[in-house]
Amino acid sequence: MENLVGIRSEFPILEKKIILSSCSQSAISRKVIEAMDAYKNSLIEEGMSWDVWMEKVNSAKVKFSELINCRPDEVAILSSVSDSISSILHSLDLNMQEVCVTEMDFPCIGHAVLAQKRIQNFKVTFIPSANNVIPLEYYEAIISEKTGLTCIPHVSYYNGFKQDIKEIAKIAHKKGSLLLVDAYQSAGSLEIDVKDMDIDILVTGMQKYLLGVPGISFLYIKKEISEQLSPSTIGWFGQKNPFDFNLKSLELAESTQRFNTGTPPVVNAYIADAALSLINGIGIKAIEHHLYNLSSYTLETATQMGFQIASPLDLQTKGASTAICVKDANRIENLLKEQGIIVSARKDVIRIAPHIYNTKEDIYESLAQLSRLTL
Repeated sequence: MENLVGIRSEFPILEKKIILSSCSQSAISRKVIEAMDAYKNSLIEEGMSWDVWMEKVNSAKVKFSELINCRPDEVAILSSVSDSISSILHSLDLNMQEVCVTEMDFPCIGHAVLAQKRIQNFKVTFIPSANNVIPLEYYEAIISEKTGLTCIPHVSYYNGFKQDIKEIAKIAHKKGSLLLVDAYQSAGSLEIDVKDMDIDILVTGMQKYLLGVPGISFLYIKKEISEQLSPSTIGWFGQKNPFDFNLKSLELAESTQRFNTGTPPVVNAYIADAALSLINGIGIKAIEHHLYNLSSYTLETATQMGFQIASPLDLQTKGASTAICVKDANRIENLLKEQGIIVSARKDVIRIAPHIYNTKEDIYESLAQLSRLTL
């Protein structure tokens, strides 16, 4: 990118480290640091600024809704994806039905579904993978007319496998199932249009490709679906008039706002607002194009160096992250960290996960160091 030097200068840590860990925690920008300071200063100088704080929460929600092409009232703010998926499951009547979860989902999805199974009587079906991908025909064969909810990752946390959400949505809806998409490994790196993709429910958080920090998540639910649901995991910000302080009345807010719970994570909302401003300012199409080129370069270079790759080799079915097979991956992650190279291990792979601020030189240096340690 022509302005990559300017973008890199926005991330102070790049002056001393190579950050290729956006599948786990991205580098922090000056805008995010300034947002942290702004919240801190509001406490020091004002003591309490609820109007300003709630404006920041709403601003973050609006910016996220712009990113995924939905109405702001179709987005709720919670603390984590685990909170979001649990709240959804508690609100659905799944008795005598089936919930499908893929073998490539992040464990918290399976944990939440299995926990809910102790409360409701439904069948859990795990859609298998084949060579670390899930063929579309598996969805066609396994999702049934009894499936009430199908949970899938947009991009796999393990190896970056990217799914065709629009086609899976067609299959799920043809069978009568709702589709829940975990976009934690895609939001901020790939274009997401929940209306065009026909996604019913989407969950994601900030600290990966959205350039934020842990402690805040966004829950999208299609308006016509959310208004049919009555969450039991609830709080005063999920009420129609929370500042009425009516202890003896339960009047749910409209649309997905009813899934808001207690006081939102205000400092995280400051950070999310700043990070989403940066993402939207650069443009998700520009980010996706840059990461596509880096993904291609990573596959080519890793192959030339003799690495075994766990990620798909077809760029059309691959996200930004590239998984390199190594023995004792956690130890190798720590050894690379000692050399100023930040990557993320999972199971038996090291994940090379660049963002808009990374260069081919970053990737080559990291793969070269990984080669010295493992090959």
